Amino acid sequence: MLAVLTVILYALVVVVALLLIGLILIQPSKSGGLGATFGGIGESVFGAQAGSHLTKATVFLTAIFFLFTLFLATLIGHGANQANSSISGVNDALKQTSQAAAAVAPEEKDKMSEAAAPAEKVVTEKTEQVSGEAASTAEPEKK
Repeated sequence: MLAVLTVILYALVVVVALLLIGLILIQPSKSGGLGATFGGIGESVFGAQAGSHLTKATVFLTAIFFLFTLFLATLIGHGANQANSSISGVNDALKQTSQAAAAVAPEEKDKMSEAAAPAEKVVTEKTEQVSGEAASTAEPEKK
């Protein structure tokens, strides 16, 4: 739910930003600017009082842009807090597991080490066998 709302807000922020860019570019400036480059397109489309209407629309879209951005930042911050709390829950579980393992009776530790000894022996033998084969192939034959 939170991820869907975040994606929707990102899309709205991008759309409003593009509308703001377009509105700002068609507004005539004191020196003509980009609005005058296209033959005064702002005045012909929006009428003689285009400056005041465009200015009001710009202020309105800017307010919407800032509200959406603030709401998006709040949602992202809230999501980060939830992620941090779930990570801390996992850390707590790991601490409890390690404490439980440390509390194992000494007799059980001996049994566990005895059970692990054959596996360690097999690993050691295989390692020695592989290293012996590597050493024999590395030495060139003398004729």
